[in-house]
Amino acid sequence: MNRVSIICLGVRDMETSVKFYRDGLGFVTDVTENNPHIVFFNSYGTKLELFPIQELAKDIDDINPPAIREGFSGITLAYNVDSKAKVEEVIELARKAGGIIVKEPQEVFWGGYHAYFTDPDGYYWEVAYGPDFKYDEHEMLIL
Repeated sequence: MNRVSIICLGVRDMETSVKFYRDGLGFVTDVTENNPHIVFFNSYGTKLELFPIQELAKDIDDINPPAIREGFSGITLAYNVDSKAKVEEVIELARKAGGIIVKEPQEVFWGGYHAYFTDPDGYYWEVAYGPDFKYDEHEMLIL
């Protein structure tokens, strides 16, 4: 097992989250309604899914669903780019879409340049540039 196919984010307000990801950040989907039951985004590589958090908890276990927590869960999502300027562009896009910028773009100890924002549900996204990052023909990071 060496692949992540879909990352599902449990969201509290589908309409707010769909507008943030689709309309604000430009994630691609065939879904045109603002408050669907579920939405999948056709991103490069790993796909992104939004699903109501209460329904996601019941999907895991409908008799004893896991507790829904607040705050930092110890997981971040990353969007890697090929320049410092793109880090700043993506952070401005997130800001305009209603994301909260929790770390403005800046140099980082490992020689790169990065920033963090949160989406409407508090999921943390890192936007990062590394001078040694390489990408394949699909703009996917090669490690």
